[in-house]
Amino acid sequence: MSHPPYIGRFAPSPSGPLHFGSLVAALGSYLRARSQAGKWLVRIEDIDPPREVLGSSEDILKTLLAYGLQWDGEVLYQSDRIQAYQTKIEKLLAQDKAYYCQCTRKEIKAMGGTYDGRCGRLAAPLNTGAIRIRNQAGVEHFNDLLMDDVRVDKGFANEDFIIKRSDGLYAYQLAVVMDDAFQQITEVVRGSDLLIPTCRQISLFQQFEQTKPNWLHLPLVCTTPGMKLSKQNHAPAIDKLHPQESFNAALTFLGQAQVQPSEQMSEMVAQAVNEFDLSLIPKQTEIVLA
Repeated sequence: MSHPPYIGRFAPSPSGPLHFGSLVAALGSYLRARSQAGKWLVRIEDIDPPREVLGSSEDILKTLLAYGLQWDGEVLYQSDRIQAYQTKIEKLLAQDKAYYCQCTRKEIKAMGGTYDGRCGRLAAPLNTGAIRIRNQAGVEHFNDLLMDDVRVDKGFANEDFIIKRSDGLYAYQLAVVMDDAFQQITEVVRGSDLLIPTCRQISLFQQFEQTKPNWLHLPLVCTTPGMKLSKQNHAPAIDKLHPQESFNAALTFLGQAQVQPSEQMSEMVAQAVNEFDLSLIPKQTEIVLA
């Protein structure tokens, strides 16, 4: 049985410049794709305006190029996919596969922390509020190519989760699944902060009757245990003018051999692809920087 050609992706949100944790995710996904002679796509996840920083999208793309990480095809912007998300939601509502919910966080906390589906059982359905999927799949575990068998709490697995927020913004879970299906992504390589939500994404792939990708979750770069390096924590931007040191540091973080520094980043990238070994990546959800 033949397998479809490998297609991977890097999907940053434009909420600030790329930092070292972003570089690890970008480099890990790039090396994996190129080592499989596959395509590497870039998607800008720009559907959360309150978190976005003006000019970040352009800066992210310039940074990737400065590090020799050239993508295939055109960059996909989620903001261009709004109508597709809305059409899908309207179809789900019409088929009674999704419903409106007005429960507050305080009310859900009183339910024990897991939403109990009560708004989906109302005799007179609501027509405003957040929109939840009727979670018919209830995926409790999946196989990760690095972390092996990943299991989640049964309540979390079966919860009807939000696919459109009450403020009108589309939820990450819906958008990422629709876009991965649209771009025919065969393997998702990303940070382990998204390890547990993967079960919800798999449930959507199943309910949307789409082929799910394989999953490979990399260790998170943390400053202290449980505290990942992030834009929200004001992580410094990586150096676009002198990328060689950060490039090799990211290779080391991923358990890979450092490569010979060169003014031509393409040479460093080619060597890193040639020497990439998935089995050397630490099987940890996070690594604290010394």
